[in-house]
Amino acid sequence: MTSVPVPRLRAAVVGLLATAAALGAGQLAAGLAAARTSPFVAVGNAAIDLTPGPVKEFAIALFGTADKTALLTGMGIVIAALAVAAGLLSRWHWWPGAAVIGVFGLVGVIATVSRPGGGLVAPLTSLVVGVVVFRWLHHVAGMAAIGPGTSTVEVDADRRRFLVTSTLVVLGAGAAGIAGGFLQRGAGVTASQAAVAARIPKVPPLPIPPGADFVASGTPTFLTANRDFYRIDTALVVPQLRAEDWRLRLHGMVRRELVLTFDDLIQRGLQNRLITLTCVSNEVGGDLISTAEFVGVPVRDLLLEAGVLPGAQQLFTTSVDSYTAGTPLDVLLEPDRGALLAVGMNGEPLPAEHGFPVRMVVPGLYGYVSATKWLVDAEVTTFDRAPYWEQRGWAQQAPIKTESRIDRPRAQASVPAGPVTVAGIAWAQHTGIDRVEVRADGGPWQPAELATDVSRDTWRMWRATIDLPPGEHVVECRATDRTGQPQTPQRQPVVPDGATGWHSVGFSCTG
Repeated sequence: MTSVPVPRLRAAVVGLLATAAALGAGQLAAGLAAARTSPFVAVGNAAIDLTPGPVKEFAIALFGTADKTALLTGMGIVIAALAVAAGLLSRWHWWPGAAVIGVFGLVGVIATVSRPGGGLVAPLTSLVVGVVVFRWLHHVAGMAAIGPGTSTVEVDADRRRFLVTSTLVVLGAGAAGIAGGFLQRGAGVTASQAAVAARIPKVPPLPIPPGADFVASGTPTFLTANRDFYRIDTALVVPQLRAEDWRLRLHGMVRRELVLTFDDLIQRGLQNRLITLTCVSNEVGGDLISTAEFVGVPVRDLLLEAGVLPGAQQLFTTSVDSYTAGTPLDVLLEPDRGALLAVGMNGEPLPAEHGFPVRMVVPGLYGYVSATKWLVDAEVTTFDRAPYWEQRGWAQQAPIKTESRIDRPRAQASVPAGPVTVAGIAWAQHTGIDRVEVRADGGPWQPAELATDVSRDTWRMWRATIDLPPGEHVVECRATDRTGQPQTPQRQPVVPDGATGWHSVGFSCTG
């Protein structure tokens, strides 16, 4: 107990710095112990797992691929507020604030040990350091408080001591956090990617015919650069797994269990595929769709090698961070499906954020049932076992729906009256697009010009010219796949198996 209360600002600083020290120590301990997650990230991942599905969908719709940045920022704000509260609760006594930090530390312990590869070292270190530093800073702050009989010289000396102590804590917490982050990110992953680039047998890129996109008219490029490829997953921080350490166990309802190293995998022979991936969270007109050339080993070949037993229904895949997905076996065993365990993307090893060293890609299925990143386990089983998203109310089967999108003009744009170019993309993966039509202001539909067809597993660009007078206009588009099935106009949300509806864009013409 202090003889006089610690000033409010100083008490708040004590709480903030003790919490920063706890987080930095936890990060460093996780790096030194080669743990897969720090306490801070473990709490964030637990929050993701516990968040109701509609809230997650709202976050994706609001923040898009920046949803994880938003979550981390929100966590930081909440933690800072709790830290300030811990400090303010301890103006007279040190133990209330230490208790708050201790409780939060216990939350970190529970969250970390519940994650694969988490362990106890990092969260316990974080808890102990947080409480000890809080007690220490509170003592120093109390010494600097002005009380009866305290001389000005003593107060100035104690304030300098608090300033120096606080500065040391800031520097120590920052250094620990940076060092721990470096150890967890691992220069080894970057080196592993470079080694993979040299070891992967060169597979000639697939030719993309002229006229595969209408970039000049406003469509995306046919291939999406790796840095621009959409990313939606449950990993708060990108898992770091070296190819040299990678193992895949293919087991369950098979005649012969396989355990593969990275070299075992690539020695089976690589194939490449041009594939458009689509996220089930993609709203009508959304941008959670991208196309790349993937290089990998056919999943079907591995399943045939293992020998699937009668009665098996799905391949239950698990990521290194414990995410799970269930892919129907009848799809994976189709001779012409082209599902891959991918090791390369657009002529490079997989980027870490897209699943390095190995991920799965399956044409024609939404990613949540088919595109497990950082893949480490594959079990042949029945549909009785529910994967991550199915447990949260999403559909068991998830074929991609026929959809189309207008990319030009943009919503609320202003364009000259007269001939207006409308352009966009359409997709019906593993079926292919037969035609796209557009109309303005509810008028008659007119056919759009289609870009050169590349593959039924990729998107197809389109464009049309519509003569429009000055004023406000709304343009709609619809696609028809190669079976003759038109895109439905019925609006459906993304849950449980993907959004539907015609995309429309409102804009004005000036003349």
